[in-house]
Amino acid sequence: MGIIMAGIDHTRAGVDVRSVFSLTKKKTGEIYEALRNLPELTGCVILSTCNRMEFWISSAEIRSFSPLELLCNQLGLDAKEYEGYFVLRQEHDAVDHLFRLAAGLESRIMGEDQIITQVGDALAFARSCYATDRTLEVLFRLAVTGGKRVKTEARFSLANRSVIHAALLSLEEKGMSLQGKHCMVIGNGMMGRISAQALLDRGADVTVTVREYRSGVIDIPSGCSRIGYTKRLEFLPNCDLVISATSSPNYTLRYNDLAELKVEHRIPMIDLAVPRDIDPDVSDLPWVTLFDVDSFHIDLQSDELRENLKKAEFILREEEDRFYLWYDGMDLVPQIQRLKTGAAADVAARLSPALRKAPLGEADRNRMNRDVEGASSRMMNHLLYGLRAKLSERDFRNCLDAMEQVLQEK
Repeated sequence: MGIIMAGIDHTRAGVDVRSVFSLTKKKTGEIYEALRNLPELTGCVILSTCNRMEFWISSAEIRSFSPLELLCNQLGLDAKEYEGYFVLRQEHDAVDHLFRLAAGLESRIMGEDQIITQVGDALAFARSCYATDRTLEVLFRLAVTGGKRVKTEARFSLANRSVIHAALLSLEEKGMSLQGKHCMVIGNGMMGRISAQALLDRGADVTVTVREYRSGVIDIPSGCSRIGYTKRLEFLPNCDLVISATSSPNYTLRYNDLAELKVEHRIPMIDLAVPRDIDPDVSDLPWVTLFDVDSFHIDLQSDELRENLKKAEFILREEEDRFYLWYDGMDLVPQIQRLKTGAAADVAARLSPALRKAPLGEADRNRMNRDVEGASSRMMNHLLYGLRAKLSERDFRNCLDAMEQVLQEK
């Protein structure tokens, strides 16, 4: 069994190249459908965010194919054209990367919060498409656990860690106060809502665009005004700041449309989307200052941040050890399962006479039997995990053999 990933991110490629590999949920599902029955794959997970796309594979023969070629074949692309933008990681290198990624240590904004949710969502969607396997399930789950521990135990000093907070901080450092400013956020998805709330927190007057054809409750932060998406150009000349954060395949703001507007003051525009929401040519307009997701970052400079980084790395090593403890003993899983089942059955049998005499109905007696077996199985699992952590691999295997022999001889 092996783990391999091919990834492209903000450190290796600009927005336009990353846009080629920015996958919608629909397209990701189609790739899962096409790859699910490949004999050389036991599982795969695709992680696609504004800063990165990673294609994770679990396979018995990781050297028998190229994950980048496999992905590019599904997208109708020439792998050779893009191989210089991708990094390939295998086994320990790949595992270490995912744990650091989930903790926000590989992000443009050090310690950012959103990536934990994105990693978890990627696994959940792969699972819903029947594309993942046990190895990737355990790997991604423990990586998310590690990320959550880092978030709570190694608190980075930045109160808000996302691209939009870095963007607003950058504007404020350049002398722009957002207090009382008229701001428009195009899009009310997750990034749109985060952006709107960040502006509200700075005292801005915030208006969010919503699509008229959408039905049901539109979720925008309390305190925001709303306008229809089609009114955005009419509203724009009154704005002091515009943020666009949608998943639209088309530009939300195009050069030709903006060139027809009469605007007498400079408007910063922040494009948080990959692929781009705002036509790059609008930067040629004299009243526009355009930023994209690659325009902002926060450097790790302070002693406090460096100290918390050390704490984070220690936590991640602990969680990685938990994964390897499981991963390196995968061939023992059937034997461990037999021990757990046997121990649970033995305890249930020993308690059966007492349960039969107890004044319980049939349903309560059956429930009690299930509870006893479940508790026995969990206790055996805890015992075996503790032994595995304290014994050498050879001694642990000998211990399992001895335990199984004792259960068979009882």
